[in-house]
Amino acid sequence: MSVLSLTFHSTENIKESWENYIDSNLYPMVENLMDVEKYILSEVESEMINEGKNTNLLLVFDSSEKRHDFIEIEMKNIVERIEQQFAQEVMVFVTYLNPLRSKLG
Repeated sequence: MSVLSLTFHSTENIKESWENYIDSNLYPMVENLMDVEKYILSEVESEMINEGKNTNLLLVFDSSEKRHDFIEIEMKNIVERIEQQFAQEVMVFVTYLNPLRSKLG
């Protein structure tokens, strides 16, 4: 199992547009990803965020090769689409997670 975490930080002034984008574009895009075994799309709740909003997409792959392929192809497409629509109003942070133990089944 190989895991990837994508965090999207959006500024406060595009809040409504970003929420609409999640529902109409991001969610359907994630639903159609071929190599993703499981995913969790979440709104991040944190005391550390007082400006804007964070949305997290946790992706689970069968192997590190599939994760690598996703990063090389699909992730670039996702980031390009977001940049085209929101420019610098949405930043994408990528975190590679390499599970040591898991109870996900």
